[in-house]
Amino acid sequence: MTQKIVNTHVHVPPNFSAFASPEDVVETARAEGVRAIGISNFYDQQVYGRFAELCRAAGIVPLFGLEFITLVPDLEAAGIRVNDPANPGRMYVCGKGIDPFREKSPAAAATAAEIREGNDSRAAEMVRRLDVHLQAAGLGSRLTAEAIAADVAARSCVPVEWVSLQERHIARAVEEAVSALAEGDRAAVLEKAYGAPAKASLDDAVGMQGEVRSKLLKAGTAGFAPEVPLSFEAAYAYVLAMGGIPCYPTLADGVAPVCPFEEPPAALAARLVERGIHLAELIPIRNKTAVVDVYVEAFVAAGIEVVAGTEHNTADRIPFDPACTDGAMSGAARAAFWRGTCIVAAHQARIAAGRPGYVDAAGRLAAPAEELVTEGAAIIGGVEE
Repeated sequence: MTQKIVNTHVHVPPNFSAFASPEDVVETARAEGVRAIGISNFYDQQVYGRFAELCRAAGIVPLFGLEFITLVPDLEAAGIRVNDPANPGRMYVCGKGIDPFREKSPAAAATAAEIREGNDSRAAEMVRRLDVHLQAAGLGSRLTAEAIAADVAARSCVPVEWVSLQERHIARAVEEAVSALAEGDRAAVLEKAYGAPAKASLDDAVGMQGEVRSKLLKAGTAGFAPEVPLSFEAAYAYVLAMGGIPCYPTLADGVAPVCPFEEPPAALAARLVERGIHLAELIPIRNKTAVVDVYVEAFVAAGIEVVAGTEHNTADRIPFDPACTDGAMSGAARAAFWRGTCIVAAHQARIAAGRPGYVDAAGRLAAPAEELVTEGAAIIGGVEE
């Protein structure tokens, strides 16, 4: 059977995204021949209903996921970088195949509120600090979290209640405010704000936004406010409470040197199994083909299924079909990712129907993988455009 284009990790507006709106995501995916696509948003899932409707109307299987920033205190204390190269102990964690429409338990509802409220409070404080700093630098126009959120909602064609601001949203607002200045004032404002001349071209909006993040929003800069990460245990429990599969997003050689937690690949696989994680994800566009193959081989040898995505969490409109930094994925990696995506699709369908999925409510393996592969292939291959 010919393998279809599948992708388990895409950020959909109002998350910061390469796309203008949920409609843009799905219309582009349909044009590229995508058969299954996984939304993997931070902080708020109110867009998931619209995403599902759009996908089904387009003949695309919607896969529902989540992404969290968590903190593992013992790894932080030891200075061990996990899959965040700048912050020891910080671990990104995903959930795949959740049921976003189920009624949340009190514990799950409390976790969801903690996630949203913690991020919104941090974003508001970052904007407040940044506004004070930029006014002193001569920006003139004022920045408020409310105005930025309203702009994000209008751009994304969603209610403002669905918006939970990210650093990238804030950086874009700063870039646009600076770009609105008279040409002769732009460089002067940025130089005063940065404490040094800007390196990014003032004609490069994406480059400017990246520089704003690094110069004004990261730790030790004027606009930084501490993140409010969940514990790993809370994120893991929330994924299970939402019916999903806990999943580890692998950075690998997306950074040099590779984070110590992630090497060698066989040791990473063992660490994940110890934590009750039976699904891993790669974002191949960060990685060389040979590196993807090594990690896939290690995960499979440890009994961990694997999936792949593209994130699309910058302005770059890369294809939905995952590829590596040095070209196409190998056949072995593509086959493994197809298999993993089938398992996620089957798990999601089973959980929605009240049946056992890939993992149970405690995170233990609960159904034969081969059964799920067969069921998932039928789900993904059976959707007609």
